[in-house]
Amino acid sequence: MIDGQPLACFQPFIDTATGRIAGIEALGRLRQEDGQLRSVGPLFADPKTPAVALRKLDRIVRDDALSRLHEVPDDWFLSLNMSPRWINRLRPGQALPSLKQLQRHGVAPSRIVFEITELGGDSQRLADVVARYREAGARIAIDDFGAGYSQLDRVLSLQPDILKLDMRLFQAAARGGPSSDVVKALAQMAEKTGCWIIAEGVETEAELDFALECGSRYVQGFLFAQGELEFRAADAFVSQFAELRDRYVLGKVAERARLMNLRQRLGTLMGVLQQWAEGQAPISALPALHDYPWLLRFYQCDRHGTQLTPNLEWRDGTWQADTRYVGHNWSWRPYFYHLLAEGWDERRLTLSNTYRDATSNQYCLTAGQFFDNGQRLLLIDIDAAGM
Repeated sequence: MIDGQPLACFQPFIDTATGRIAGIEALGRLRQEDGQLRSVGPLFADPKTPAVALRKLDRIVRDDALSRLHEVPDDWFLSLNMSPRWINRLRPGQALPSLKQLQRHGVAPSRIVFEITELGGDSQRLADVVARYREAGARIAIDDFGAGYSQLDRVLSLQPDILKLDMRLFQAAARGGPSSDVVKALAQMAEKTGCWIIAEGVETEAELDFALECGSRYVQGFLFAQGELEFRAADAFVSQFAELRDRYVLGKVAERARLMNLRQRLGTLMGVLQQWAEGQAPISALPALHDYPWLLRFYQCDRHGTQLTPNLEWRDGTWQADTRYVGHNWSWRPYFYHLLAEGWDERRLTLSNTYRDATSNQYCLTAGQFFDNGQRLLLIDIDAAGM
């Protein structure tokens, strides 16, 4: 039962390059008798709602959104949700109802982003319809990207222009942990395929920071605005966004300063450990390193990546040797071939990116430097969380 008057509300997309509104998403609402607005989302999620009623509701909301697009700047785009389930009902060669709606309202397809809200239905038919949308001049977005990993191949087969990160996954990732690595990897993949990233569900400054770190072209969420009946001015959030962006940049500068300080301390530590290694002194001659609580272990490899010595770890106030990895070859690890490429000629210290260690399941950094005329390599593993 559709209870209320269907209409469209609009939530803005903020361009991270300018802080200005670049577009809006049409969100379906039902106006109740008391004037309150209720989301149509539960109706679309309820399998008991008749498909005919949903298609009619969707058409009314789109018509309302398209009829109001003339009220906003000409360079704004409008994002319209599209369910692949309904595409299966189209006859081969049938004119696409959405494109006919655009024609009726005199809206150029180039101003429209069709946002695929799920990945059900016939994949070939969906791909054909997407191709027709793109041929007309519209752009394609995939919503909730990252929520259905098993359907990643289907997402990529559509070659979307825009990927909207799954809101729940994105918000979890912004808090750190494994989800953070997953979302960053998805964002990097999107960048390599030429897609723009939209981070939706940005509700806090920390989530905005993470969206910027992922390279999001647009952000959307309650930190700026909810779905509203009226349109905001294009520059409504410029000052707010500029302030938030400046704080993000200052935080990154401070983070870089901490990294530079870490490099200096690692240089000092590397000198102490190399001096011990060159002297071939016993483990008992190693100094206690209370000033380096983030030190996990250090060890030596030959120039081909084969581990020559045990892992030496400072635990319980004493040095302990772990011989399990002697003879293992680590040349395939990124930090090693980065060392060969960047630190071989100058024998300078290099520092890896943060990674999850497969053995300890810890987030680590590895510092390395060649010594002994380039014949040996001293490697120091660092607890990234401790930094």
